[in-house]
Amino acid sequence: MKINENDAQLYYELMWSLQLFVNQKKKIHTGIKSLEDYEQCRTEEKRDVRRTLYAEISLIDVFVQENPQKLSEDKLSIVSGWKHLVQGDFFIERYLKKHAVFIKGMDVYGVLGIFDSFDELIHRSHLPLKVNAVLLPFKGRIIHDGLLNIYNIDYGSGIKKELKEIYMTAKQNGSIIEDLLSPSEKSGKDQKKSFQADEALLAALDLMAEKANKMKGSQDGPAIQSPAFSLVRASLELAKASVSDPDDLDNISNILKKVGRAYKKSVTVYNRQDHWM
Repeated sequence: MKINENDAQLYYELMWSLQLFVNQKKKIHTGIKSLEDYEQCRTEEKRDVRRTLYAEISLIDVFVQENPQKLSEDKLSIVSGWKHLVQGDFFIERYLKKHAVFIKGMDVYGVLGIFDSFDELIHRSHLPLKVNAVLLPFKGRIIHDGLLNIYNIDYGSGIKKELKEIYMTAKQNGSIIEDLLSPSEKSGKDQKKSFQADEALLAALDLMAEKANKMKGSQDGPAIQSPAFSLVRASLELAKASVSDPDDLDNISNILKKVGRAYKKSVTVYNRQDHWM
């Protein structure tokens, strides 16, 4: 859940070069004369420069144009991409093997650490955790800029459930953003093109549906039997639709209504039962 060490060193080489340039342009800390000076300066001094940079993003274009450190085109391209940063308050919702899940509003980001993985910095037992951060594109991935401001607030089950649902929705729709320069919008149409129904599974569901259609509640049988069989048939219809054409949401919605009606009927019959017998 972090970039490799060479990339981490590259990131700081570029970020310190950019921030040194901003410091000199804006005359924030005049005693800093070189890249070596800036690397050794205090974190608070770097925060001052960082704040100025993110308040005036156009300085990135000026840096790229003047190129005071004589950086290669590839390196300048990385710095130029930082104009697409995302900053503000985020919730770190969970850790996955390949990245940490950051949530801002309804947007979900897959974010990597730099020299340290997030789970090395923040134990997963503290999640979800609200942080103020800056996310940057870096070589086709997303990293944070190295500074996290943490809000020490405990969140109840309601917030946790809401954040989980935002993550699960993004995961299901393939909309987790993993590159700020080309956000992921791949599910929808791409999934329809590549989707192929599992014929063996469909055949098994057809066989079960055929048997379920022969299941009828008898007049002398338990009252719960008939609605229970209706629920089975509706559920199998839903299962078939999920295998054959999961993108036909209108059809799935209609079948879900059938399942709901069968379920409610089963509950009604159950509630009529004399539970004191």
